[in-house]
Order: sequence, then structure tokens, then C-alpha cells
Amino acid sequence: MPFLDGLTSSDGLAGLTAGEVTAAVLRESVAVSVSATQFFVAGLRSFLRFCVVEGLVGADLSQAALAVTGRRRSALPRGITKADAAALVDRCDRRSAAGRRDYAVIVTLLRLGLRAKEVASLSLDDIDWRAGELVVSGKGGRQDRLPLPAQVGEAIASYLRRGRPRSVRRQVRLSCRALARSQSSPRHTASLGLS
Repeated sequence: MPFLDGLTSSDGLAGLTAGEVTAAVLRESVAVSVSATQFFVAGLRSFLRFCVVEGLVGADLSQAALAVTGRRRSALPRGITKADAAALVDRCDRRSAAGRRDYAVIVTLLRLGLRAKEVASLSLDDIDWRAGELVVSGKGGRQDRLPLPAQVGEAIASYLRRGRPRSVRRQVRLSCRALARSQSSPRHTASLGLS
């Protein structure tokens, strides 16, 4: 067992320390994959509990074999290429309401690097047309003022003028059908005090 080979104590298992157990897990984690290290830790914990039952060690050191966590994709996702982004924008049929909406969403995502939720929650009050700024509500209630690029402003304005269903709501709601559906719902009527 590789674990036993790494022991530094002359007393063997009887002199085993928590530090040696942790060091063994770290050595293993460098050499093998996350799942293989997790398998090693499970086996090591079982072995250490066996050693306690058999009286080979003075204390239960199984918890010194720290849990190993890992995600399949622990690296940041890669962005799309400029060519793919251009192709995506070009596919929007800006002659239709849905195409203007899609174009506004895609251009806003690409130019400002916003999260989908941030774009979906945009309100008319978040857009300062005169200052050329957009207020974005991010994680933890944080608000950031971002410059509103001309391309993004024009795309949103085009959608608002010739794509967005009429509404008393202030949400930009970069959607065509969902807004019309939600306005006829009992919950929407109640929220306006009309029920």
C-alpha cells in the first residue's frame, strides 16, 4: 500500500500522526485524478478504522484523511469565438418582434458581459438614456452603473418601439409572448389591485 511506504515514523503504524495521514492524501492527489484520490481516501479511512479496532494505532486518525472535493469542470467556461458571436447576431431577423428581441438580448449579453438573469430583470428605470448608462442589479443586491454602448441602446430602443408588447409594467422584459400571457393571469390582475 503506497500509504505505508510514506510513513516516516520508526514505530510504523503505532507512531502514526494525523499529519502523516494528511500528507499521504496530498501526495496521492498530486499523482492521480480527483475520483482516484476520493477512492484512495475511502480506502485509507477504512484501513485506519480497522487499525483502531485491531489496536495497531493509539487513536482513530480516519478523519485526518480529509475529504476530497472536485468538480468535473472546475475551470472557467470558455467564451464563444468572435466568429460564433457574429454568426449568432447575424441570424437574428430584425424585421420581426422576436428577432428584434433576440438581437437586443444577444447584443446586450455580448457587449456588456451580463448574466442572463441580469438581462432578464432589466427595468425601464435601469436605463438612463441621457447619460448613456445602464444600472445593473447584480449578486447580493449590488448595483453597477455601466456605460450603454450605442449598439446596445439602439437594439433595446428598437425592441421597445417595435417589438415589446404594450404594458403598464416597467420591466423591459426581453420577451414577446411571456409578457402578454402574464398580464392576463389572476396574479397579475391582483398585483395591480384590480381583483
